[in-house]
Amino acid sequence: MENLLQVGVISSTHGVRGEVKVFPTTDDKNRFKKLKNILLDTGKELLTLDIESVKFFKQFAIIKFKGYDNIDDIQKYKGKSLLVTRENAVKLNKDEYFIADLIGMKVENEDGSFSGVLKDVIETGANDVYTILCGDGKEVLIPAIKECILSVDLEKSAMKVHLLDGL
Repeated sequence: MENLLQVGVISSTHGVRGEVKVFPTTDDKNRFKKLKNILLDTGKELLTLDIESVKFFKQFAIIKFKGYDNIDDIQKYKGKSLLVTRENAVKLNKDEYFIADLIGMKVENEDGSFSGVLKDVIETGANDVYTILCGDGKEVLIPAIKECILSVDLEKSAMKVHLLDGL
């Protein structure tokens, strides 16, 4: 399991006073209000940035970092990821998982006749859909519902599924 989890991506600057528009990659963009600091992945290093203020505009979080007071200070970080440590991540409910923990997981159906690797998670309005890459190169889409997902073992990186008729 990864220790760092992505919570957003800096999409652009906002104004000239060092604020940035952040596209949230977390379920709850309001979580930015609870964070005191965040890690910026520059591609070369991780910088710890203290959060000065947070507001929202449409689907974006507008964040101002302490010490970054003009557009020239922050502009170079456009397109960079914002991360939190697992300790600062939101607490999950039972049967909830971080997508980063699911990607790459081995997937088998209950009788062992189907197997593959979880390649992607598609977030839809109703429920997530798991994209499973089979050994023959084909992809199978499995809805992340209780009728299909029988068990998830994060330590073994394994998932048991039930394939509904038609899948």
